Amino acid sequence: MGTLLHEGRTLVLLGAGAGFWPLFRAAPEYADRLPDPVDRWSLRVIGGLAAQFGAEALYPFGGPPYQPFIAWARASGRAFPSPVGMLVHDAVGMMISYRGALLLPGGIDTPRPQGQSPCPACSRPCATACPVGALSDRHGYDIEACHTYLDTEAGEDCMTNGCAVRRACPLSAGAGRGAEQSAHHMKAFHKR
Repeated sequence: MGTLLHEGRTLVLLGAGAGFWPLFRAAPEYADRLPDPVDRWSLRVIGGLAAQFGAEALYPFGGPPYQPFIAWARASGRAFPSPVGMLVHDAVGMMISYRGALLLPGGIDTPRPQGQSPCPACSRPCATACPVGALSDRHGYDIEACHTYLDTEAGEDCMTNGCAVRRACPLSAGAGRGAEQSAHHMKAFHKR
């Protein structure tokens, strides 16, 4: 989670923390076998929170146009560019995942994190973790190479356990993301 002032209002970023997956598995969206269950869960839950707090609900999906979640994450003081170009969060590493945001009326006095990127003090295993070199700060993200690899027998490790680069970040282990959750997200990512 992170907060920042936005257009004279308070923007609260909502992430999928360690407790997300058990809650989601108990939700009707998980069981109904309809498309985009995590997005539909987010719409219902975050929409309910918005109504409860008189806020506007914003989502990283449903565009174009898309909301600038990456810029907001960086402005929150909790997320930073990694050596491979992905965001890295100061507590959950590359398992950073924002499901939505609440734009609350007026400014709310919240502590402003003065976070530092964890990357300079790290041995940067993320930089060499991708089996096909699909992620690079210099060359960007080669989506085609990634998707092609995921279709191979060797790519099954990423499909089952989650992106090797995200898992390589030492802070990612603290995110509490299990293999089932990672496999769900990889399947959704790969079908698009």
